[in-house]
Amino acid sequence: MKKNREKPTPEAKALSLFLMAHKTINHTYKEKARRINSQWKLVLAYELSRSEYMEEVQNMLTSYGGYSEVVEKTVKFYIEKTGEWKLQGNDKYCLDAQKIADTILKK
Repeated sequence: MKKNREKPTPEAKALSLFLMAHKTINHTYKEKARRINSQWKLVLAYELSRSEYMEEVQNMLTSYGGYSEVVEKTVKFYIEKTGEWKLQGNDKYCLDAQKIADTILKK
């Protein structure tokens, strides 16, 4: 089997991190995190199309308020829990999250 080297989109990364952060609060988040992770594995194995996966990601993001809202909730969660934002990177998600973290930490 040929391994697919695709990386998730910023939206998928935002959703995944949001669900991982909040899964300790509510079992529903844990189940949704499992589902979205298994869907990604199917994409990597060419058993699910990327467009079908992204449709599910978009639907879940919309149910939580959209990409920006999910990023903000995730950053707030970790800052409240640890007092800082540690995720570093040059991808769109990391840059968006860092802007929000900087704003929150300045308050």
